[in-house]
Amino acid sequence: MTVKVKICGLTRPEDAERAVAAGASYLGVVFDGGPRQVSFARAAAVVSASRGVPVLGVFGEQSVQEILSLCRNARLSGAQLHGPYDREAAARLRAAGLIVWRVVRIASPADLDRLGEATLDADSVLVEPRVPHIDGGSGVPLDLATAIEARSRLAGVPMALAGGLTPESVAAAVALVRPDVADVSSGVESLPGIKDHEKIARFLEAVLGPSPTVG
Repeated sequence: MTVKVKICGLTRPEDAERAVAAGASYLGVVFDGGPRQVSFARAAAVVSASRGVPVLGVFGEQSVQEILSLCRNARLSGAQLHGPYDREAAARLRAAGLIVWRVVRIASPADLDRLGEATLDADSVLVEPRVPHIDGGSGVPLDLATAIEARSRLAGVPMALAGGLTPESVAAAVALVRPDVADVSSGVESLPGIKDHEKIARFLEAVLGPSPTVG
């Protein structure tokens, strides 16, 4: 099984360039608030540096029409849907040709019951911990037993795993949970929104193995 990597919370084009050179399959920019939120212009700069690697916008409160406009004008490839987005919203975005990741944030085993609905009209389901008052990039890992159960319930459905992954922890998490994508933000940063290029390289190497582009 080949696990892909998404580097999220990008705010600088030079960090996007490094992530792509190291082997990232997806990039992410945040429109959902917090220290990693970017302007339209900054998102477009990250896309310009992506060398064709899909860049997903992370959305939480925007309307579907706003998401469509931002994706079209910044040339984003898709939308990662946090917040109160339902199947109909996901379907409208997919109908417009966007990659759609629906997000399930888990604070207790009961939250796993939401996974079934999240698979509808989604290209992937991203599973991450729910941390009070923090929307993402908290650095808090998802309990691995819970993540394994999520993977079981999402059998046959592409799954992304996020939450507290680091260059030191990702290999073990991937081996146990077997997600399709390992999604990282704070785990490869020196400061919120400022990626550490060495950490990016080590994270990708931990997932993909040694590469001549990593080092």
